[in-house]
Amino acid sequence: MSGKELSRRGFLASTLALPLLPSPLLPTRAEAIEMAASFPKDFLWGTSTSAAQIEGAAAEDGRGLSIWDEFARQPGKIVDGSTPAIACDHYHRWRQDLALLAELGVNTYRFSIAWPRIQPEGTGAANAKGMEFYSRLTDALLEAGIKPMPCLYHWDMPLALAQRGGWMNRDVASWFTDYALLMARHLGDRVTDWFMLNEPSVTAIFGHGKAAHAPGLGGGAPATLAALHHQNLAQGTALHALRAERASFRLGTVLSLQPVVPQSASEQDRAAAIRWDAVWNRVPLDGLMRGSIPDILAEPMSALVKPGDLERIRFPVDMLGLNYYSRMTMREAKGALFDADFGQSPATSYTAMGWPIEPGGLFEILMELKELYGNPAVIVTENGAAYDDHLDSLGPDSHGQVADPERIAFIRAHLLELARAQKGGCNIKGYMVWSLLDNFEWAEGYTKRFGLVHVDYPTQTRTPKSSFRWFREVAKTGRVY
Repeated sequence: MSGKELSRRGFLASTLALPLLPSPLLPTRAEAIEMAASFPKDFLWGTSTSAAQIEGAAAEDGRGLSIWDEFARQPGKIVDGSTPAIACDHYHRWRQDLALLAELGVNTYRFSIAWPRIQPEGTGAANAKGMEFYSRLTDALLEAGIKPMPCLYHWDMPLALAQRGGWMNRDVASWFTDYALLMARHLGDRVTDWFMLNEPSVTAIFGHGKAAHAPGLGGGAPATLAALHHQNLAQGTALHALRAERASFRLGTVLSLQPVVPQSASEQDRAAAIRWDAVWNRVPLDGLMRGSIPDILAEPMSALVKPGDLERIRFPVDMLGLNYYSRMTMREAKGALFDADFGQSPATSYTAMGWPIEPGGLFEILMELKELYGNPAVIVTENGAAYDDHLDSLGPDSHGQVADPERIAFIRAHLLELARAQKGGCNIKGYMVWSLLDNFEWAEGYTKRFGLVHVDYPTQTRTPKSSFRWFREVAKTGRVY
């Protein structure tokens, strides 16, 4: 296979052309000791959260409505009929949550800034109380010795902008850049590391192509591609603007990158996997890293891409945030989005989300970034698992305990793959668990728990799980057994 062909096919090339490397979820003790992973002293250990999932206070201190506030009000959109109006009440309880971060012993924290808390209408002057909230949080993190790594957009677009077209409107590039500059000028004397967007492919596919996420557009392939391109454009415009604002900023973005494999060896399934890979992985990654559009999408996207767009989209990021949960097994499905749908994974274990447990896919992604994209500095900004955690009471004076060995096994297996990639020469700078807290899990409401900390939503009581204590030792020692 030629280098050009390998580059064009990307992740799919590695999974179709090469045998998948075995990666059991839980090695035996002997195997674990033999594979013991050691990470550098300056390695970043942390957790990630998002404003829409934990903050609550949806109508307080001048915050405007977001697309998720509106989406959750629509009957049938959220599994348990809930909303993010209160969530984990982090807006009022952030000091308690910061104390948990300090107890966890991490040295970095990726949180998102709620755009509607800063600009209630999406444009115009900043809301002073919103600015004050993130300023207090930033100062407290620094005082605790924790590097703040804010993400400017984690899916909570101001509703007012969505009503003007949102990610379907090219003007969103200037709206987002103005917002990014507001935050950079307010926090830039203390914050050095900035992420732009979180998982643009998820926003485009599930919120615009499908109707499973906010804003619930359901516009098929044309809406998916428009939302992808305009996110790329907004991201690139903001990155260039922040670099001009302050050369010392460390800039990046966060992509969900997953190896895409066909369900079978049939030409139909292989073609479906190639199409899905192009949309899910290639448009965000090739745009950012190469300033290009996948060949297979050049014609469908031709009306979207204006002169100069690809130059604005391309940017030499200082850090690439990588979110990984599993591979994606695809099959042909006529009439589905891009005539592709999720197939049956060969995995034998699944999380409570129904996602296959495939740690080896993380190694594959990192090796492809090394071989095909210049080995960028990568921080794993999300990796974790939902399980049906239960709070076991220890008596009337105790908060109880939560044993979650499955989550420990999941994280351990992925960290071993991370160490394997590091030994293979991949430029890996950090790892963050998703998530610090159980939270509002988008369309799943409060039915799925990803946190290292259990949240009892009626009382807002926080209880660290056994995975919290396990990960604390990892962060302290830099070693995984």
